[in-house]
Amino acid sequence: MPKSESKFEGERIAKRLARAGVCSRRDAERMIAEGRVAVDGKVLASPALNVTDANIITVDGKPIEAAEETRVWRYHKPAGIITTSRDPQGRPTVFDKLPPEMPRVVSVGRLDFNTEGLLLLTNDGELARHLELPANAWLRQYRVRVHGVIDPKKLALASNGVTISGIRYEPVKIVVEKEKEEGTNHWLAVTIREGKNREVRKIMDYLGLQVTRLIRVAFGPFPLGKLPRGGIEEVPRRALKESLGKFFSKGMDKKAMR
Repeated sequence: MPKSESKFEGERIAKRLARAGVCSRRDAERMIAEGRVAVDGKVLASPALNVTDANIITVDGKPIEAAEETRVWRYHKPAGIITTSRDPQGRPTVFDKLPPEMPRVVSVGRLDFNTEGLLLLTNDGELARHLELPANAWLRQYRVRVHGVIDPKKLALASNGVTISGIRYEPVKIVVEKEKEEGTNHWLAVTIREGKNREVRKIMDYLGLQVTRLIRVAFGPFPLGKLPRGGIEEVPRRALKESLGKFFSKGMDKKAMR
């Protein structure tokens, strides 16, 4: 069969939307189900479609931009804003706070409303999906201020993994920052690998500790560093390629290799 007739030509529409920075693959499928995506003027009813550069793709009637070179930003999320593009309750969102010159970006995972610290943003939804996959096992590091009595035996339980409300959480590393700290307020250094929904808070609750502050200080090789609260800084191209070499080597962003 000639290449031009192959049903495998191009790439899936959801992947193209993700790579153009419109949204994640999962959100793309939802947008298609809502009738918001059209290809060459025809509204899609299913994500089971391959597209090429020759197709005109629109979302809510507006053409999407061509996939750009993959870029990543570090953002110091303050507490009191939500990691979503829209909030029915009208709360301020991460995307409301970004500089006007920023391109369209998606977040790599989420931080809940009251959690602060490092949030990665990218213009490549396919990269966001890659970084979020549990199989890639990127470490997430947090500083956690808790109120309660530290029980070494309970900390040891978490280091072997625990099951909470029927959900299994993989081993968590917890280090008390000041061993001789007095009173019932403590700072802990917590490292997790999975990043399940509200994982750190649920584990602290399981240990009988009340979280009073939660700050993500690193995601994989990307640190929060001295980035000020509310600050945003692009990851240099060289550092990005060094950290994400496997992603680029799969040919998922050939432009980024130039």
